[in-house]
Amino acid sequence: MRSVGFRSMGTDVTVHGPDHGAFDAASSVLRRRFLAEDRRFSRFRGDSELTSVNQRAGRWTSVSDGFAEVLAAALAAARTTDGIFDPTVHDALVAAGYDRDFDEILAGARGALHPSAPCGRWREIRSRPGAVFLPTGVHLDLGGIAKGWCVDRAADDAIAAGLPWVLVNAGGDLRVAGDAPALEVAIEDPGPGNEELLRSHIRSGALATSSVCARAWGIDAHHVIDPFTGAPARTEVIQASVWAATCAEAEVGATHALLLGTDAAARYPAVLVTRSGEIVISMPIEEDAA
Repeated sequence: MRSVGFRSMGTDVTVHGPDHGAFDAASSVLRRRFLAEDRRFSRFRGDSELTSVNQRAGRWTSVSDGFAEVLAAALAAARTTDGIFDPTVHDALVAAGYDRDFDEILAGARGALHPSAPCGRWREIRSRPGAVFLPTGVHLDLGGIAKGWCVDRAADDAIAAGLPWVLVNAGGDLRVAGDAPALEVAIEDPGPGNEELLRSHIRSGALATSSVCARAWGIDAHHVIDPFTGAPARTEVIQASVWAATCAEAEVGATHALLLGTDAAARYPAVLVTRSGEIVISMPIEEDAA
């Protein structure tokens, strides 16, 4: 097996594949995909397509096909989760202090805190071929679902470039594509030290994890927004890992499960960690407890 890593979309990306003649070319194509999608979806870049769309709230704005596809998926997820997954949490994240790249927050450059910002106006967003309309005062954050979509597209790119199989891992959110062997993946404990919680094997599909412990800058100060309060969520489940066919679907499921609580065990193949330390496993997986 061969591996290569790089930094993109605010996280460490690792590519695993067979020792194959197409590996170098495929990994280069995959890296270019990540860099391009970061330019498209980053809310921290003044030149991103997302920033342009947000700045034009109140007007129709032309968008690329990729942007329209991710926004459509995000709005569909909002409908199916009854608004628990909400792509309009941008202002709430900024109000909570997450107004810049998380590496800068960790370095002590967090923005000023403000009263929680309302969410839930995703139903007012309109679209037509090649264009979207955000109501005045509504701004998008497509972070998790855009990253998952990028992982999916990058994995497809690698297969198209000639790799028999590939595993693309972006900060623990991963997708396996092609004719892969049984690949071992680990879910980390959200507690101090990030020790392994369990290991499993995956031949295809995707896994994503959402946690109130990651990307946190204080007690109950983190990046997972409860759209019904507009503030960082105070959750029964502190980490949710969800399996799905695609990484974009797994990203939505993990966020939904985190906010839904242990009831998510009846809805998703998942590993849930509660605030009290209980571990709830609701999937027929082959695992080894750490």
